[in-house]
Amino acid sequence: MSEQDYLKDISEIKDLMHRSSRFISLSGLSGIFAGLYALIGGAVAYWLVANSGRSVLILDGTVFRLIMLDLFLIAFFSVVTAVLLTTRKAKKDGVKVWDASTKRLLFNFLVPLIAGGLYILIILNQQKYGQTGALMLIFYGLALVNASKYTVGNIKYLGFIEIALGLICAILPGYGFWLWILGFGVMHIIYGSIMMIQEKKA
Repeated sequence: MSEQDYLKDISEIKDLMHRSSRFISLSGLSGIFAGLYALIGGAVAYWLVANSGRSVLILDGTVFRLIMLDLFLIAFFSVVTAVLLTTRKAKKDGVKVWDASTKRLLFNFLVPLIAGGLYILIILNQQKYGQTGALMLIFYGLALVNASKYTVGNIKYLGFIEIALGLICAILPGYGFWLWILGFGVMHIIYGSIMMIQEKKA
């Protein structure tokens, strides 16, 4: 065996070990769809508030409940789209979808996300609305960074951006809505587009 063949075998073994410890690459198209859902949902929420006839939201108000439903639908459609497109991509690449790495990915992603969601519900119940957007961005960013070690790709950088936007949102709560749109809408579209370009080059 020549030195070149030996180095090639080492490289292949290293790549195999790397992939076996990580989940499949998330579909770039799912990121774009998630961003589009956020933009559409944000537009709906803006319209609801603008036409509510009130200067503040109240927890037991119809508009507030509709906005909560709006946020739930954004998350629901984003997750379903990500699962469907990523599963399709995995089958195309001949990669197993559900394994130990997938479970670790979900666990590490859901722990900070669920904890953050429960905390947000607690403060909303106390009628403290000012930091909701910031907390959503920060906890979502933490979830991405925490799960990134089980993905193929640079999703952690999206997580860092979401955290940074969340901190800015905490400093400037008056711009919370637009920073939420930037983080969940625009940044997802940009990240998904970058991922799609990388997928085509691979």
